[in-house]
Amino acid sequence: MSYQLRQAEIPILPVGHAPIRVLHFSDLHLTPARKVEIADIKSFIDLAPDLVISTGDFLAHMKAVPVALDALDKLLNLPGLFVFGSNDYYAPKPKNPLKYLLPGHGKRIHGDDLPWPELDLALQARGWKNLNHARATIKVCDTTIESRGTDDAHLEFDNYSLVAGKPGQCDIAIGVTHAPYLRILEGMAADGLDAIFAGHTHGGQVRLPWPGGSRALTTNCDLPTWRARGLTKVAKDPYLHVSAGMGTSPFARIRVASPPEVSLVTLTAKQQYQRQP
Repeated sequence: MSYQLRQAEIPILPVGHAPIRVLHFSDLHLTPARKVEIADIKSFIDLAPDLVISTGDFLAHMKAVPVALDALDKLLNLPGLFVFGSNDYYAPKPKNPLKYLLPGHGKRIHGDDLPWPELDLALQARGWKNLNHARATIKVCDTTIESRGTDDAHLEFDNYSLVAGKPGQCDIAIGVTHAPYLRILEGMAADGLDAIFAGHTHGGQVRLPWPGGSRALTTNCDLPTWRARGLTKVAKDPYLHVSAGMGTSPFARIRVASPPEVSLVTLTAKQQYQRQP
């Protein structure tokens, strides 16, 4: 196994509901040449998830759609939710990797259009729900989950108003987005969601040694660096789980103190975390 398994628990289910095992992955950046990563993705099914959430950037090559579908094949038999990221729309291009550490202002130069519509249709044909500016309600382990998502905020494709509003009839409500820009998190928090799943950050991609672990230099968005990966929470806002992802751009294949990872996030009942008097 060449990736790290990150595990977390989010106590948001109603009292008495059975736990739900959520497999959260992001930023695969797949190419036909990534044989080890493809084998790793195929092994995710062994984690026995109940629900799969992908927060985008499946692709990094014009011929990566069949590669992604083959790698995900067994997971596609499970309930799934997904959004796209910038690298699903445009092929990567060589650039100075140090720019990753700088604010993302100014004009972006995109590569060729990738065949994301082919991936979208194939994922939906297997039953996964496309949450790019959409809502969907699913039932998992007798829990009704309302989900909503946005298109990629890093490309400014997002428009949260298209899915905004208080949740309907459900047990829990979750948000899914690729890049965790604060404008999206704030909108979802205002609507009373229970948890948000995101990717994009690569955990900082390059992290410095720090007391108690390591510290990200950037999140490649306006999310504070201390929230670059894993589960965090601020006051009464929703829980935020950020996947550090599995891959990198083919032109910046360096990860320092931020190994490839997949997450198994267990949603549990609130009563399990109530303190006894």
